[in-house]
Amino acid sequence: MTKTPAIIILSAAALPLARRIAESLDGEVHGLDRRISERVDETFTDTGSHLATLFSEGRPIVGLMAAGAMIRLLAPQLTDKTTEPPVLAVSEDGSAVVPLLGGHHGANDLARTVAEITGGFAAITTAGDIRFGVALDAPPEGYGLANPEAAKQVMADLVAGGSTRLEGHAPWLAHSRLPLSQDGGIVLAVSDEAMSPPGNGLLYHPRTLVLGIGCERGAEGSEALALALDSLAQAGLSPQSVGLVASIDVKADEAAVHHVARHFGCPARFFDAATLEAETPRLKNPSDIVFAEVGCHGVAEGAALAAAGASGELVAEKRKSRRATCAIGRAPAPFTADTLPGRARGKLMVVGIGPGADGWRSPEVSQMVAASTDLVGYSLYLDLLGPLAAGKARHDFDLGKEEARVRHAMELAGEGKSVALVCSGDAGIYAMATLVFELLDKADAEGLTDAARRIEIAVSPGISALQAAAARAGAPLGHDFCTISLSDLLTPWDDIQRRVRAAGEGDFVIAFYNPVSKKRRTQLAWARDSLLTHRPASTPVILATNLGREGELIRIVPLGSLNVDDVDMLTVVVVGSSNSSTVTTGDGRTWVYTPRGYARKEGSAMTHIPTGDAA
Repeated sequence: MTKTPAIIILSAAALPLARRIAESLDGEVHGLDRRISERVDETFTDTGSHLATLFSEGRPIVGLMAAGAMIRLLAPQLTDKTTEPPVLAVSEDGSAVVPLLGGHHGANDLARTVAEITGGFAAITTAGDIRFGVALDAPPEGYGLANPEAAKQVMADLVAGGSTRLEGHAPWLAHSRLPLSQDGGIVLAVSDEAMSPPGNGLLYHPRTLVLGIGCERGAEGSEALALALDSLAQAGLSPQSVGLVASIDVKADEAAVHHVARHFGCPARFFDAATLEAETPRLKNPSDIVFAEVGCHGVAEGAALAAAGASGELVAEKRKSRRATCAIGRAPAPFTADTLPGRARGKLMVVGIGPGADGWRSPEVSQMVAASTDLVGYSLYLDLLGPLAAGKARHDFDLGKEEARVRHAMELAGEGKSVALVCSGDAGIYAMATLVFELLDKADAEGLTDAARRIEIAVSPGISALQAAAARAGAPLGHDFCTISLSDLLTPWDDIQRRVRAAGEGDFVIAFYNPVSKKRRTQLAWARDSLLTHRPASTPVILATNLGREGELIRIVPLGSLNVDDVDMLTVVVVGSSNSSTVTTGDGRTWVYTPRGYARKEGSAMTHIPTGDAA
């Protein structure tokens, strides 16, 4: 499974079993909001809509609910069985595990796995699985079926009593209960050669081929891909048997290498120069020029052989284009996720988890955290992830160790790991994303290895404290606003003062981050007094503390009465503009809002103003 399974529960009673399944599958627990009080990875309010969304995303679904209910809820989504993800119904006690959909796309195997976890029975009903122990249209990892359209008829013929012969090597077929004989009328061919499927059978391509790719820095991906495809054609090999793309580690961030891997839908792996140099005795075209450049006598052939392993072979020697090289190796067994050699290009995912509440964490962030191997962050932020952090290697840091935190995350990614650098709020607002790019921009950043500079980077947004405070208090950001940090640890106090004066003169709504600390108590008072020269003392100020967490507190006070002692390090302060107002609803609650058009503009209340995505 390449996508994270979602374990669906409709009651708290199913939560313990759901967590066991999720932990074993590296999945997520999704619970019906009104019935689940404990923390889960994601909540939903409408079961049918949530299942439809997961189904459309291709996510495996394990529902701890009645099979009939799941069938009725998903019925409108059933249009193409060739693309449907695995869907299982599991009784709340785990005794019965029923694959409802996607039986030949992993559901049957998933059902067996879940049954082992729960101690239940996997109710497999697919004829081929029951009779022969295999699904011919869903080969195991490492094999591709060249003519899937023929599988239905082949399976029907076998169930009707036909016999088959195996041409090639595939243990999963040889050890099945298929009626194999040397003169069988149905052919199951297994080959990495470019050939036509048998007229009376199926053709499987084992993913045993590795493309060794070398290229100049900045080479076009299209050139490298064209060379790879031509090399396969010249050797008479099938593109469907490509299971890996390999190169030297200094090319881990080379776009052309990854372009080739994406085309073939396979991983890219990298080897250091010493490992490639050890393959010199097996090279067909060793080069002293290449050795002088990168420390080994061949990149394309060396990478192909290193990936194929000691029992592998070079089946197509190096061929060149203007800026790229390609060689082809063959491994003795198909490449699978558990047998990949070399090192992956590491990935650093800089994620903002919002103020802390699960409901304020984006699905993309949850998916990135779920896909990570390692979590790096301030201990409180990692704790806020709850069950989502289970099974991950944690790297906890104290508050104030920001640069050390970022360096550590980048170095872990440089080792080939998938790392989530966890920030509160939004990762790019007074948080760690900026530090990542600062370090990359400093060519002489002390101690940062070359491998850490070649990592893949993704930044995912989160709900900032500013947005959370605004939502809890009403709509204070209805017009222009800005944010200013009052901490002078990184910004000179003179610069902070200049920005506060400018924001006051410009009549911006202002969100003050880092308003006070234990030792720093005067800056907020100065900012209050400065703003009072530009806006009324009655201007509403929002004090938002512990947003989305236990102890959340939202207070609205007039600017003239803002007391520094009412603010702590966990508070964000939002000061309205001269046009910001308050309104009290029938339940007695007071809200803050800033009109989309200034009140002094004639007819502004009725004038059409172009709106943004939040209007």
